[in-house]
Amino acid sequence: MSPTDTSHHPAGRRTARLLAAGAVTALTLAAVTACGPDDTTNPPPSEAAAASATAGPTAAKGLPGGLPSLDALKKWKYADWDKWAKQHVLTPAAKGFWNAQKMLQAKPQQVPVAPPSPPANDANDPLPAAIQASPVAHPYNQNKVDGKLFFDVGPNQHAVCSATVISDPQHPGKSNLIWTAGHCVSSGKSGQQYSNEVFIPDFNSSGAVSNGQKPTDVSQFAPYGQWIATQAVASPQWVAEGSDQGSAASQYDFAILRVAPENGTKSLEETVGGSVPVWFNAPRDQLSITAIGYPQAAPFNGVEMEQCNGGKPSRLSFDTTRPPMDVIGCTMTAGASGGGWFSLEDGKPALVSNTSIGPADNSWLAGPYLDDVAQNALDYMSKSSS
Repeated sequence: MSPTDTSHHPAGRRTARLLAAGAVTALTLAAVTACGPDDTTNPPPSEAAAASATAGPTAAKGLPGGLPSLDALKKWKYADWDKWAKQHVLTPAAKGFWNAQKMLQAKPQQVPVAPPSPPANDANDPLPAAIQASPVAHPYNQNKVDGKLFFDVGPNQHAVCSATVISDPQHPGKSNLIWTAGHCVSSGKSGQQYSNEVFIPDFNSSGAVSNGQKPTDVSQFAPYGQWIATQAVASPQWVAEGSDQGSAASQYDFAILRVAPENGTKSLEETVGGSVPVWFNAPRDQLSITAIGYPQAAPFNGVEMEQCNGGKPSRLSFDTTRPPMDVIGCTMTAGASGGGWFSLEDGKPALVSNTSIGPADNSWLAGPYLDDVAQNALDYMSKSSS
């Protein structure tokens, strides 16, 4: 079963295999690395940016930046999300901004570094053993929903993450939404919103940039063209608290972007042939996770799609008032951040998380558990273009 199958919902590197109920199921996703070069420094947030973070309901005990409590965030309505989104406007890339040279020179930022051992609390499980990432064979026939996300973290500082085409409940069959990590959209508490975001689904499916090849025409490694991000919502928790270190903010390290074709009129879902639904509040005991991404730090090169069949996830929590992260053994490195994590829901693939953090030895990865906050963010993004 391909993750591009959306028949059960009204509403990326290479083909992954999902193990469930003893059956091997073809799956696709694309992991991406953190936002920007390792030596990137972010400017401090302005007073105006800090003041703007007061969107939505208020509560006695809130998050940094004037945001309300987690319980209040779960109850945000459309108007609250709309106010939040308008305070964090994305700067779209100009048509033709991204060429082959810029894309192939883009640098991955290190996946936010997790501590060497989990915090001492009852929510944490023993860390899983390392599982070697394996390459997906060309062409990525089952992975058309996965791809690479390029963006700028500063002038002439081109960075890369990965992302996945997700189903849009308000526009079944015609989604223009992608899912990635919050740290691929925003630096977090330092206040920087990244710019010129563009998604390349099915990146290098043909192998055009494999084996050291450096084509000058983007179309050779972008079979479905370039998709310019026009709107983005990163989780309020990530924007308020996030940094380059694994922390409680990582437990909400996700973002949703709306894209439009650089050329053409069809939706992204129609163009690539499908999307995957997001499974919110998924029962952990029902999950068998496969993660896919384009790791770029050694020993990987960022042009090949890799996958990890991680199986049942462990739990990792920095703050026990928040849902623990899912953790799988996986050796993917920087360049895999934001890539989708998939499991089977009712026998069909669904996105359940994304790559967020990993340790210095690259033996495992952790991704946020997608609860009501994530579901409400998608609901807002879906309705905002209706």
